[in-house]
Amino acid sequence: MGKSSRKNSGKQQEVQRIFDALSSAIARHSLPPGTRLVEAQIVEALNANRNHVQSAIQRLALQNLVTIEPNRGAHVSEPSAQEARDIFEARRAVERGLVESISQEKMKRHAKAIEAHMQAEHGATAGDDRRAIIRELSSFHRLLGKVAGNKVLSSILENLMLRSSLIVALYQRNDIPACQHSEHQEILSALESGDSRRAAALMLDHLNHLESQLQFNDESKPSVDLREALA
Repeated sequence: MGKSSRKNSGKQQEVQRIFDALSSAIARHSLPPGTRLVEAQIVEALNANRNHVQSAIQRLALQNLVTIEPNRGAHVSEPSAQEARDIFEARRAVERGLVESISQEKMKRHAKAIEAHMQAEHGATAGDDRRAIIRELSSFHRLLGKVAGNKVLSSILENLMLRSSLIVALYQRNDIPACQHSEHQEILSALESGDSRRAAALMLDHLNHLESQLQFNDESKPSVDLREALA
């Protein structure tokens, strides 16, 4: 590998690191919708190069996670009510397809990962850490994407899940329904018994339930310190 290639590879890795840090902060609601992304603060928080930060922000914008406005800079995107509905419609199409493709053999192959996740999810939902609950409940959907083994659909789902985190931060009621964990268990039970069609129907019901928990209204947004959010 030549010097130029190594330099480009290093830049790509650094941009990816910044992208991952920002997208993770968005997913866990440390950077809620509407938060201004001040480049100087991100540079300081992540010990990063400003050009690399700009590249990462542009990538986030391509994923619809960040909005860049001329002369106003960038901020975490604020999905409209209609966009929220569209994203859930897309999730129903994608996740139904993923679940229908999961066989008993795939479930057995990933049994340890599924068991470990469900234990973590149970522990989170038994507590009162809202971010931990949201993280584990969301991870369930990503896990099913991995079990299905379709990398294209999993990639699409990953973007939909990140955008869903914005929707949850904006519109979901503060009381996270505890029944989500039991709904996940029902989906897994159907898959373990080989009834992927029932599992897909349960997933649709589950997503409809999640969407029904959204409350579209306008509320003031808290001020966020980027250095604390990215710590």
